[in-house]
This record gives sequence, C-alpha cells and structure tokens, in this order.
Amino acid sequence: MKRVNKIAIVSLSKGILGEDFVAHELELGKKRIKELGVELCFMPNALKGLEYLDNHPEERAKDLLQAFKDPSIDMILCAIGGDDTYRLLPYLFENDELKNAVSEKIFLGFSDSTINHLMLNKVGLRTFYGQAFLSDVCELSSSMLPYSKDYFNKLITTGKIDKIVPSSIWYDSREDFSANAIGTTMKEHSNEGFILLQGSSIFSGKILGGCIDTIYDIFDGTRYKDSPELCKKYSLFPSLDEWKGKILLLESSEEKASAKKYSEMIKALRNYGIFDVINGLLIGLPMDRTYEDEYFEILKNEVGNKNLSIVANINVGHSTPRCIIPFGVTAHVDTSKQVIEFEY
Repeated sequence: MKRVNKIAIVSLSKGILGEDFVAHELELGKKRIKELGVELCFMPNALKGLEYLDNHPEERAKDLLQAFKDPSIDMILCAIGGDDTYRLLPYLFENDELKNAVSEKIFLGFSDSTINHLMLNKVGLRTFYGQAFLSDVCELSSSMLPYSKDYFNKLITTGKIDKIVPSSIWYDSREDFSANAIGTTMKEHSNEGFILLQGSSIFSGKILGGCIDTIYDIFDGTRYKDSPELCKKYSLFPSLDEWKGKILLLESSEEKASAKKYSEMIKALRNYGIFDVINGLLIGLPMDRTYEDEYFEILKNEVGNKNLSIVANINVGHSTPRCIIPFGVTAHVDTSKQVIEFEY
C-alpha cells in the first residue's frame, strides 16, 4: 500500500452529486481534497444527476471499470449511497468485465455501496467500508468531523487502516443540508465505546458485510422485485463456506428500520445460516441511536447462536462520526481493550 495521489469519484448508485442543490457541498469537498495535496477527478458520468444515472446503470458500471483500468488513479471513492446498485451486476459480471478490469486500488464507500464491496470481494479485491465523498469529505461543518477526518487521512497517507478505536462522541444526524448550514455543527453526545452484547470479548477474522437494509434486499424483493433474482444469478452474497471464520459487519440505514423490520432482516440472515459459521458480529451505532435498545434485544434473541460474539456501538455507517473498516484483512477484536487491530 502507498500514499494516495489521485482520487476518482464514482456515482454507482444515486446521482445526487450532479444536482444543483448540492453544488455548495461539492465545492467544499473539492477544496478539502485539494488542501490534502491530492488530485481529484470525477468519472465521466459521476456528475450527470439523478435522472440520467437512474436510467443508465450501464454508464455507472462503465465508470467503475474505467477507474480500475486507469493506472493514474490510486483510490476510487463513492459519491454517496442510494438503493439500486444491484442493477450494475449484469454490466460487471456477464462477460467477466469487472474481473478483467480490477486492479489493486483503494475502494471506499458505504450504505448501498455494500453491493459494490460484495462485487469486489467476488473478484478478490480488499476494500474499505465506512465513508463517502458527499457524506464525509463534503460535511458542512467548518471541517470534516475530526474522528472521520483522522481515518480518511490515515487511509490516503498510508493506504491502510491499522486499528479502530471508538469515538469519544457521536452526533445527532444533520437535518439542514442547504448552503445556509455551511459552518454549522450538530449536537454532540458522549459515547461509551464498544459494547459486548454476548460471547467472548476477543475474537478474530476477516471482516465483510455492510448496510443491513441493502443486504436484506439481496434476499427480499419488496423494494425491488428483481433484486434477489439478479443477486442469486451472479452469486453476489458469499456462500456459507466462504463466510466460515469471517466477522460480519452490520450497520443500519437512515430509514431507521422499526424493531419489526429489523427482526425480519436478522431472521433472513439467520435462516441463511450465517450466524452458525462466522466468528463474530459487529454492529454499527444506529443513526441517532433510534431503536438501539430494541435492536440489542433482537440481536440477543434472534441470532440463535448464544456463543457468537456480538459487539455493538461501532462508529461506522450511517451514524456520525465514521471510522473506516478494511474488508478482507484479518481483524483482531478486543472489547476489553476497546480496539480492533488489523494484520496486513
């Protein structure tokens, strides 16, 4: 791994980055990347807006392939998430397009980009989960949130993340994203660190996973009827053999799923058999900590494996601030020491 000199922005899900109402955020992000001494480029379709990218998943896929093929690009950064990245599957896997294009680069995204992480896992690339351009680099506070910025800087200066420790604070979610909000901060709350819900406080394995809402759509066609069918056709979700010994990361979206919905999502994974073969389960802090206690009870009651280590309150995903978690690297979790260390 090496220092990042050039970052390419891709819009693989929603095309929001190309809309006029986020122009002030876009300019903020450009300025901050420049201040870090890193070159920034936007792939050809990254700024084409919501309607165009909704109608052209093949163009989104083309951007990803082109970014991997460009030797001058060190890091591919997702603009933001969304909800239909699965539609890229045929354009990346029908003729081994992604397999033939992929090269050793940093890939960073979260939320619906969970699908991209699973795609890249299929072709053997280690990726990084937890932040996005619009959500983190373009944060409307006077600077990137300190905890988030620390991890982003570590990634672009060293090409890796050595360890994760809890943030001392968490923030209420931002409600005003207008230009008037530039320089404003969110309410802060003290954070108690990693919480062991059950099992051993020490465990190891390679981490994989992401947004539980997105993962649920791989099994359930309520949001998009063809999602389970396409994901199954291209074997997107790893088999139980591939999950053996891994650590599953689950974080929940801004939809703030009800306890009933969260229970359904956990049951879908239990029925798949994943909780019987993994070494541990990491749970991201929910946005605004909504339904947190209910989620904890569901995890303890519905996972079905009382010996499985479950660690909650990880600062990753939709709650701010956000760390960055390496996928495909051996992680050593120790909740007694409040640290997750990575072995490269």
